[in-house]
Amino acid sequence: MDTRTIIDKIKQNKKQPNLRFRLKKETEAFTDLLFLSLFDIETPIEKNLPRLQEKFDLLADLACWDPERACSSIWEDYMKTLPGILEKLNLDARAIADCDPASLSIEEVYLAYPGFYAIAIYRLAHELYKKKFPLVPRLMTEYAHRQTGVDINPGAHIGKSFFIDHATGVVIGETAVIHDHVKIYQGVTLGALYVAKNLSDTKRHPTIENNVTIYANATILGGETVIGANSIIGGNAWLTSSVPPNSKVYHNPEIEIRTHQNDK
Repeated sequence: MDTRTIIDKIKQNKKQPNLRFRLKKETEAFTDLLFLSLFDIETPIEKNLPRLQEKFDLLADLACWDPERACSSIWEDYMKTLPGILEKLNLDARAIADCDPASLSIEEVYLAYPGFYAIAIYRLAHELYKKKFPLVPRLMTEYAHRQTGVDINPGAHIGKSFFIDHATGVVIGETAVIHDHVKIYQGVTLGALYVAKNLSDTKRHPTIENNVTIYANATILGGETVIGANSIIGGNAWLTSSVPPNSKVYHNPEIEIRTHQNDK
């Protein structure tokens, strides 16, 4: 097969006319500048708003290929949500600093906690998701996923003062609802019981009410599953049905310890 034939065959199989991978890089650049503009004292928001709008307009050109959608008009409404997002994120950071005895300062949370970073990018993406901005919110949270190991779908609804400790391996599905003052640890999954395309418009992921703590590697599945307020879900628990408020749920493994003496 000659070079010309190879090129022609590759072109024949590049079937997605709107698939521009540059969109990923531009989304990451927008996300980085947005994060720094909100938090970094050396990145002045007043100077960066025009730059952010330019980057947003580029994202609109790359992602909004439906001629009936005017995505660039979303920017002004989105910009108005930024102060409220920042207020929520400051509450998240304070919750982490107050709950984690290893935290030595609030600055450490902003700079060094992957859980906080994942929550921050989720909250910034969630507002775009609510405005039905195509693809970019998912690319934002996937960017955070790649950096932190935390996979939060931008469609999830998460309340105030949210705390993810250690971060790695956390999965929060699109229709999950998390109320206020919830703490979760590494490896927690808030997932769906079934995976089928015809369920895309149904609530597939659980609801977590106020003041719930979910310890490492717990798995909670199902759109009708509700974890009642003030409950504690122990590590490695597997739940597919609801738990009433003020419950404690623990997984009891069988542990056998053998010593040299026992083997004789």
